[in-house]
Amino acid sequence: MAVLFGARVRRLRIAAGLTQSELGALAHVVSSRITQIERASGAKPTLELTRSLDVALGADELLIELWPYVYREAFPDWSRRFMEYAERAVIIRQYAAHVVPGLLQTEDYARAVLSLDALLDGEEQLEERLSARMGRQERLSSPDRPELWVILDEAVLRRPIGGSAVMRKQLVRLLDAATEHHITVQVLPFDQGGHESMGGSLTLLTMPDGTDVAYTEGADYGQLIEEPADVSRYTVIYDRLRAAALPPLMSLDVIRSTMEGNYRGANLPSRSDRRRLAQEQLQQSGGRRLRGGGRRVPGRRPRP
Repeated sequence: MAVLFGARVRRLRIAAGLTQSELGALAHVVSSRITQIERASGAKPTLELTRSLDVALGADELLIELWPYVYREAFPDWSRRFMEYAERAVIIRQYAAHVVPGLLQTEDYARAVLSLDALLDGEEQLEERLSARMGRQERLSSPDRPELWVILDEAVLRRPIGGSAVMRKQLVRLLDAATEHHITVQVLPFDQGGHESMGGSLTLLTMPDGTDVAYTEGADYGQLIEEPADVSRYTVIYDRLRAAALPPLMSLDVIRSTMEGNYRGANLPSRSDRRRLAQEQLQQSGGRRLRGGGRRVPGRRPRP
């Protein structure tokens, strides 16, 4: 796709009667950057640069439409396939072992997380990935937004990625997101001990046809699981995590306490207190069946 993109830029540039230096001046980059793009060498173009090239060449958004495919080539195959599934999922269930999931990250937090990649190829690639991550969040406010259920390991809250100011804004973002009726946030405390997903994060995606896929991820690997029997195993694991996590209301209290800086000295609610609160929420909801955090398990959205 990078080769195709570069060929299109070159063809449009020649048709417009522009040299590489002239196009670079219009797009506010040096001529060598245009050379890299046309030869599909060096860093891939950012979305901002792609927009500038599209306007300068009168491409009628052709280059903008090609850019997501060029961008995805920067990721391993397993990551690209996961993103394709996630873009169509109607229900997303995630367990985050180390960092806040990308769909709920602030821009500053996302930049801090992405910059930790040891294989990152410079500032331009960082901005590419940041732009794409922020773009994917737009789906949460779109008409076809998915149901999102997130379980955060306690470590996610305790690790101040990007510094205290960045982390505080990230915690505010989590609290704000949890007020949306289609988003649920739970915290899995350390006192729950070991569990089956300690090695990394877990995501379950429910597709429009009702089928599920699972995705496990570590620091430098990912695995997409599509075999129904294997997906069922990971569904059970996720249900156990959800049952062990704090109920949503208690989880939000923990996030607020962390944000206020006194979480280390605070005592987590006992398991009996958690059961009591879950029972109260069950009664308040009119006896509907609850699991884990005391809220109704997301199901398929009603047909219009």
